[in-house]
Amino acid sequence: MDINKSEFVISSPTWTMCPKDVKPEYAFIGRSNVGKSSLINMLCNHKNLAKTSATPGKTLLINHFIINNEWYLVDLPGYGYAKRSKVVQKKLEQMITSYILQREQLVNVFVLIDIRHGFQAIDREFIDWLGQSNVPFSIVFTKADKLAVTKVSPAVEGYMASLADTWEELPPYFITSSDKKTGRDEVLDYIDSINKTLKEGGK
Repeated sequence: MDINKSEFVISSPTWTMCPKDVKPEYAFIGRSNVGKSSLINMLCNHKNLAKTSATPGKTLLINHFIINNEWYLVDLPGYGYAKRSKVVQKKLEQMITSYILQREQLVNVFVLIDIRHGFQAIDREFIDWLGQSNVPFSIVFTKADKLAVTKVSPAVEGYMASLADTWEELPPYFITSSDKKTGRDEVLDYIDSINKTLKEGGK
């Protein structure tokens, strides 16, 4: 898939205030400081589409970006940022949960995992919740350039194997690096294949 146009559309405090049209939506979420904004900018080939920050936990709203006038990339707040107050954290959890469970346009959730640290308890809890809620999702391992090349595949295989204790069928996964643009084509082609399937189903 070639991305010819990517634009910010709206930041919403609740899922009910998100765009009203029916274009498919692909949400990106992960722990704070997982490299979400950098990944979004890399995918869209746009340096400043999503705001990157040296301070984790800056995304507090549901951010919609329209891609090629065909689908939405959705930037969700990160989870598990310890420095937030409990009130703010609870509010964000409710925002994320209601968007994921109630938003009919949502087609797939990309869960970002820092390849250097693997699945933390909060990641595993979130992934299992998605599965129990029958929400389609994929795993995106970020910052692959921060590991030695020979360690990347063994690390990912180990992380995915760890899911086998409760998962009969493992979700799709992608290995990415925002700096090296690794995995860009794979993620975009995956989105493109889903969009084509949706179009064929809508005929």
